[in-house]
Amino acid sequence: MLEILTGSGLAVAAGLNAYIPLLVLGLAGRFLDFVHLPDNWAWLSNPWVLVILGVLLVIEIVADKVPVVDSINDWVQTIVRPVAGGIAFGTGSASGTAVVKDPAAFFTSYAWVPIAIGVLLALATHLTKMASRPVLNAATVGAAAPIVSTAEDFGSVALSFIALLVPALVIVAIGGVVVGFVALFRRRFRTRREVPL
Repeated sequence: MLEILTGSGLAVAAGLNAYIPLLVLGLAGRFLDFVHLPDNWAWLSNPWVLVILGVLLVIEIVADKVPVVDSINDWVQTIVRPVAGGIAFGTGSASGTAVVKDPAAFFTSYAWVPIAIGVLLALATHLTKMASRPVLNAATVGAAAPIVSTAEDFGSVALSFIALLVPALVIVAIGGVVVGFVALFRRRFRTRREVPL
């Protein structure tokens, strides 16, 4: 059960920022004795992979702070974040991937299920984020982009660490993410109703 909570927390974190949970997993697998990545995901702790993830993270952080660029970045990340969520869930839930020699056997072995769950969790988080960003940019003339993006980055970092260190709190943390998105949408629609036409 704790593995599922860990995987879920990491996948939702990937929906906010694709590279943070992967970098946290890779660094934890490399430097912390109590984190053991499954053999099929051990490549995450490779120094070159960590450097590449770090560079991609810097690009993501900068791009996500600039109004309009953040929306373009969200379109690009529509592929990246769900894939990262699948990897993060698969790694966090300690499941391995199988070499696909027979596609029918791959699907009957259910080796794809953890990755699919991670993809769906990250995609749902990403689509919610993607839908809220243009609304916030329009309502604040772009002023909210760096603030909201920074909050999402901190949320992704916090959720990644909570998922690794205290998986039982993942439910509370994911609930916090949901409440945050609901509060943003409610505030936006309340502001829209108060503006006279």
